Amino acid sequence: MRNPTILTADPDLYATLVEAAVQQRDVAALREYTPLLEEAATPLEHDLYLAIANRAWGVLRRLEGQNREAEVRLEQAADVFRGLDTRWQLGRTHFELGELAANESETTRAIQHYSRALNLFEEMGAVPDAERTRESISKLTA
Repeated sequence: MRNPTILTADPDLYATLVEAAVQQRDVAALREYTPLLEEAATPLEHDLYLAIANRAWGVLRRLEGQNREAEVRLEQAADVFRGLDTRWQLGRTHFELGELAANESETTRAIQHYSRALNLFEEMGAVPDAERTRESISKLTA
C-alpha cells in the first residue's frame, strides 16, 4: 500500500512527466508514465489529470498507429477540457486531433482542428503554441 502523502504528490509528478512526454513525442515515457498518472488520478477523481492521461493515451496510440483508439481518447480528453473550461488544454487537444487527421491525410478535418486550437491559443496569448499551430496549418495548405 502506498503512503497517502506520496499518493497526493504522485498525480502532480506524473502529470508533469506525461505532459513532457507528449511534447517530446517520447513513446517510452508515455508508456511508462501515462498508466501511473491514470492510476494515481482515478481514486482522487481528478478530472483534469484524467483528461491529461486520456490525451497522452491518444498521442501514444497515434504514434503506435492505432488511430481509432487515439481518436476516442483525444475526444474524451477534449470533452472534459471543454467542461472544465481549460482553454489551453482544449487547444492542445485540438492540436493533437489535427495531427491525427493530418496523419490520416484528412486535410480538411486537420485544418478544422488546428484552427480551433489556434483560436484558443490566440485568445489566451499563448504565442509559442499559436506559432506551432500556424506552422502545421501552413504545411497542409502549401
